[in-house]
Amino acid sequence: MAITVSLVALFGLVLFFLLRSKTLGYGSAFIAAMFGFYLASTGASGPVNELSAAVIDAIGKL
Repeated sequence: MAITVSLVALFGLVLFFLLRSKTLGYGSAFIAAMFGFYLASTGASGPVNELSAAVIDAIGKL
């Protein structure tokens, strides 16, 4: 669990700096995908899924 959380933090920071510097390419896409896979294996996956479902539901009711 500790390794997964630290990788999530690492990929999140790298993704943040790539997006902030507007360096969007294949490397940043890979980092974003890896961040998603590691985030999905943490305890944050439940709230992220619930938030996504709520946003999609809200958009559908517009």
